[in-house]
Amino acid sequence: MKKNFKPQPLFYPLPVLIIGTYDEKGNPNAMNAAWGGISDMTEVRISLSSHKTTDNLLKTGAFTVAFATLETVVQSDYVGIVSANSEKDKMKKSGLTVVKSANVNAPYFEEYPVTLECRVKSFENEVLIGEIVNILVDEKVIDKEGKVDASKAHFIAYDPSRHYYLELNGEEVGHAFRDGLKLK
Repeated sequence: MKKNFKPQPLFYPLPVLIIGTYDEKGNPNAMNAAWGGISDMTEVRISLSSHKTTDNLLKTGAFTVAFATLETVVQSDYVGIVSANSEKDKMKKSGLTVVKSANVNAPYFEEYPVTLECRVKSFENEVLIGEIVNILVDEKVIDKEGKVDASKAHFIAYDPSRHYYLELNGEEVGHAFRDGLKLK
């Protein structure tokens, strides 16, 4: 038997996205966002209400998106619950290592193994659409075929029902575009 739930953001898995921006003075900021995903081959879409981050990306036209990991749970949660509007030392307290992107006017953070460098395409009705111009991948999460190995990255997901972070262990359970052929 299935139980009915009222409409709510029960969508699985929800990646834990860390958005990096600079303000007009070049000060870095990071925030945690869970309502986002890929919407085209080179496009991300993230739901964001008004934040210091949204002010920043509208001024600079750029941002980065990193995928939080098991190793970065504390820092990732911190940048989601503390606003740079009220905590001037937010980035210092986060312990994240800020690096200036070579491809967009936004910072990335060394601790995250996969980061999308993006330009703002639009930001309307609290939906940010960004064009991916480059992807930074730490060598430690690349397999021998030159592809990202999620089992090495230890990505986490957000459970919106219980407000937990869950590790996505990257265990292979099937083959896309192949296993379904068994039913043809």
